[in-house]
Amino acid sequence: MELKTHDPRLTLTNGSYHALVQARKPKGIEDKKAYLIGTGIGALAAGCFLIRDAHMEGSKITFLEQLDLPGGSLDGAVRQNAGYVARGGREMGHHFEVLWDLFSSLPSTEDPSMSVLDHFFYTNYDDPNYSNCRVTKNQGERYDNGKFNLGMDLAKELATFTNMSDESLEDKTIEDIFSDELLDSDFWIYWRTMFAFENWHSALEMKLYMNRFIHHVDGLPDLSALQFSRHDQYTSFVLPMVKYLQDNGATFQYGVTVDNVDFDITDHKKVATKIVARDSAGSDISVDLSEDDMVFITNGSMTEASGYGDDQTPAPFLKESDTGCWKLWRNIAAQSDEFGRPEKFCGDTEKSNWESCTVTCHDERVPEYIEKITQRSPYGGKTVTGGIVSAVDSSWLMSWTINRQEQYIGQPEKDVVVWVYGLFSDVPGDYIKKPMRDCTGKEITKEWLYHLGVPVAEIEELAESCTAIPVMMPYITSQFMPREAGDRPYVVPKNGVNFAFLGQFAETLDDPGRDTVFTIEYSGRTAMEAVYVLTGVEKGVPEVYGSRYDIRYLLYAAVSLLDGEQPDIHIPPLVKRKIMKKLKDTDVEELLKLYNIL
Repeated sequence: MELKTHDPRLTLTNGSYHALVQARKPKGIEDKKAYLIGTGIGALAAGCFLIRDAHMEGSKITFLEQLDLPGGSLDGAVRQNAGYVARGGREMGHHFEVLWDLFSSLPSTEDPSMSVLDHFFYTNYDDPNYSNCRVTKNQGERYDNGKFNLGMDLAKELATFTNMSDESLEDKTIEDIFSDELLDSDFWIYWRTMFAFENWHSALEMKLYMNRFIHHVDGLPDLSALQFSRHDQYTSFVLPMVKYLQDNGATFQYGVTVDNVDFDITDHKKVATKIVARDSAGSDISVDLSEDDMVFITNGSMTEASGYGDDQTPAPFLKESDTGCWKLWRNIAAQSDEFGRPEKFCGDTEKSNWESCTVTCHDERVPEYIEKITQRSPYGGKTVTGGIVSAVDSSWLMSWTINRQEQYIGQPEKDVVVWVYGLFSDVPGDYIKKPMRDCTGKEITKEWLYHLGVPVAEIEELAESCTAIPVMMPYITSQFMPREAGDRPYVVPKNGVNFAFLGQFAETLDDPGRDTVFTIEYSGRTAMEAVYVLTGVEKGVPEVYGSRYDIRYLLYAAVSLLDGEQPDIHIPPLVKRKIMKKLKDTDVEELLKLYNIL
């Protein structure tokens, strides 16, 4: 059976037959050069695939980056005179076929004798991830009971939703589709805080998420479905790719702003002809392109215009979208309807923002309160929270997480780095009576300590033992904004010759598209598709894991949503007897019994 795609040059596969093949050098690759706009996961992965699978010489690969370091949204760093900061992190699962394919061939930062995948695998094998407390209330008391608590009617509502067509959900919001009861459920608390969905976000993307991760449903209440790297993801994932690219001779140019890419568009082909760019001094460094010069474009960015604060200064809310990746995409989109509609994603920052804050505890007093909730010591390099802990009664809908410490290589032994975020940045807090977006790092720390369970009389004192860097991100969930077909350009638009789009705002070429944005796997998938199509790599791209088509996962997910209870299926007794007679001594009967349907 041939899996459908939107481009005949792309082959989709499953299993190990294609995955284990060493790709042959594509014809004519010696004559090509590649320019990659941006250095996010999509661009870095594309560079790696060009070298590994398309056998392109690294010296012919050039990255053009606006910032002064690579990594895009997957950052993690020490800001001078301020402390540790990360704008966010990505949750990882077993079935990230594209990324694990790539990371199985790159040496890890922590132990170069192991691949990135090997190191990640054994980190989680030796220290399995799960949460001892997923949701709190009343200043640090446990709220959740480790169950969805949906009941039969709401579980049926979710099951019906997962089967709605993509077309019927275009430009619809989640609150257009879900009942008020579902939006007030424990399931929605788990889901929205884990994935950062808002009620006004895309119902289509929500449906894709539920189908993409249906094999993980049982692991959502306690986060056992998730895996995390040993150190910050910049160290564990970005640096190995950068080192591989540099070791192979790729060039990184920083401080470069790309304002446009010019195209020659006819009925039969679309060709990128020029990269319009300037350096940090404003000098023109544009690049003329031939059909043998490939350009990979990161259109849009969830962390564009991030504003940083500190202990004494709120993070600025930078709402201007006519800069950076958004300006580039607007200029490109003006040249063809097939290049997407950026305004759908960057046009309403009140609906696409939230704020995070990296808090560093410098002695053991605050970690004592952390341990009361997590039932684990924050020290010692093992799992602490197991993912986010959400305060259900927080006005900001605040969540926080602590990864394995030391999270950053070289981190002082007594420091504990905590990542805090709030979905609602525009409402007053519960201890600090100000919107999160107006708060300093110290004030956000105090609000977090309040929901952590620190006695009010001690909050001011213990806040002084911490430092914090808040980050306001106007577009952090812009990829979740309601959309329809055509709002995102295909990775390689129809008749595209020498260019591709990468990242969270490109439409993958599988038909139907089944992968989900806000994952680094999505960026990796766009990269593999782009490279294989433009260079003619003869291997196939692995399809998105097909758990939605596997009856075992569907049955198990149904029972998991009911917290292990047998579904209450209303069938007239006479009809039920006839059905059971037909099923008797069949594999179907055994299957239904195995998954507690009968």
